[in-house]
Amino acid sequence: MELRDIEIFLTLAEELHFGRTADRLHVSQARVSQSIAKQERRIGARLFARSSRRVELTPIGAQLREDLGAGYQRIVEGTRAATAAARGAASTLTLGLHGPQAHDQARLIDLFRTRHPEVELRIREMSFTDPFGPLRSGSVEVATAWLPVREPDLTVGPPVVTEPLLLMVATDHPLASRAAVGMEDLADWTLPHPAVPVPEYWLRTLVPAHTPGGRPIRRGPKVTTFQEVAAVVAAGEAISLVHGDAARYYRWPGLRYLHPYDAPTASWVLIWPTARESAPVRELARAARDMGPREG
Repeated sequence: MELRDIEIFLTLAEELHFGRTADRLHVSQARVSQSIAKQERRIGARLFARSSRRVELTPIGAQLREDLGAGYQRIVEGTRAATAAARGAASTLTLGLHGPQAHDQARLIDLFRTRHPEVELRIREMSFTDPFGPLRSGSVEVATAWLPVREPDLTVGPPVVTEPLLLMVATDHPLASRAAVGMEDLADWTLPHPAVPVPEYWLRTLVPAHTPGGRPIRRGPKVTTFQEVAAVVAAGEAISLVHGDAARYYRWPGLRYLHPYDAPTASWVLIWPTARESAPVRELARAARDMGPREG
């Protein structure tokens, strides 16, 4: 399997949409379809289940994504390291960001690169199912995370985003027709939650156990990516609290974003391993303090 075909497969496995995959990789939609068809012929099985409304990984496709993902990331990082060495870069800094934050944090990234052209800034996508693991493994040196962060080995740095949470529902959900929605309404529905363990205190920002009035909130479908969250919400299986960037970048058919009148304000900050704090990390934190958080 060629490296480009692996990239197309992994991107489609994340986006679950042929058009968005094509846009993200700057290729035609036909190129994406041809690549997936070629891979399916070579393997002898469907990798994606397609319908007029959605694209889903088959069990074989999900296994292939798991098997290929880590190896592909090592190839990409190895190539970048070799390129940096060939250019004689003085140092590198790997920044972990969630979802579309590279767009929301473009000004911070540009400021850091302007101030420190000798540092090669690399961006790696983080997953909410493993918010601290890449920092501890060393695959990223600094990352964003929403508050609170109560990890004794991690330093909590300056905020980069502050904005109220939103409520994502299906377009035909009963809450979508309400004149006003509040946090107490969460008790009447189910919320998706990660399929793998994450710190409970961290999870409760988006999946609280109780409403402000003390009513219990049910947890429903288990998910591993934002795309899976969006899928179960669009199908009417759950509603979900989300950060504001979701409404800016994931306005997909079947979804609607509501503004609970008493929604708490969420803050994203930079975090990094205290024991491995470096000069580039300190300089990125300084740039974030100088710029101040993006406010929604």
